[in-house]
Amino acid sequence: MRGAVPSTPEEVASVLELLGIAPSRGLGQSFLIDPSVAAREAALLDLPPGSEVVEVGGGLGQLTHALVERGFRVTVIERDPKLAAYLSVNFGERVKVVEGDARTAQLPRTDAFVGNLPFSAGHEILGRLIDAGMEHGAFLLQKEVAERLSSPPGSRSYGRPTILFRTQGEFLMAGTVPSSAFHPMPAVQGALVVWGRDPIEPPVKDRARLELLLDASFAQRRKVLARTLPAALAYRFRLSVDEVPSLLEKAAWRTGWARRRAEEITPQEYVALANLLPAPRTATPRAR
Repeated sequence: MRGAVPSTPEEVASVLELLGIAPSRGLGQSFLIDPSVAAREAALLDLPPGSEVVEVGGGLGQLTHALVERGFRVTVIERDPKLAAYLSVNFGERVKVVEGDARTAQLPRTDAFVGNLPFSAGHEILGRLIDAGMEHGAFLLQKEVAERLSSPPGSRSYGRPTILFRTQGEFLMAGTVPSSAFHPMPAVQGALVVWGRDPIEPPVKDRARLELLLDASFAQRRKVLARTLPAALAYRFRLSVDEVPSLLEKAAWRTGWARRRAEEITPQEYVALANLLPAPRTATPRAR
């Protein structure tokens, strides 16, 4: 039936065989088969019918179907040409399908992005969407990645990616998804997250300096900052070790910073310090 989507492992395997597709574990290809998860994810967008929504990675259409059912005007970006053709035929005029990779393709204007992102590439895709100005989104990610992006200061998952994304907005966890909701079944659980753009204050003046600061801070995250940060900043920036405490005071870091660890510093504190740092001595920081 046109518009129907495979919802059991057997149905997914049958469609994939028909299309000549062998799921790649290297690319993190697992297909959602639980319609209740798709319905939950679509509902997280909390937008009125008729809203423009871009889905990243349509797969076999489980989430696409849920989005259409809520009355959204859906554009799907799908990198696999066989899956793109399948979605185009299956949904017809109800869905616009664009064949391309969300990491490089031109992104349409939209009210929100949504998607079941490949566990191997979810982090990179989210970075692209946020850098492109994404205001609102809902995503299914690997649980570990979702926890890292949404964790508060002081938690074990909090780190460099959390802070870089938090400068532009906030991810909130919206529930876990068991591995049994996918076929082939991945070795890890999934989780739903919601994104809302909400840049922190102060704004970042120089992204590269913030990234270098975070590299310096988290290089030895289990040690207190007094033992690592002054020397690391002196090495990476045009500073002496003795200048670091006065910079931290100007950046309004809380009293007792020396006894804290990198994961206990808030994004606002990191940005305030990065905005005061001089030009770096060295290299560009690593990517997200």
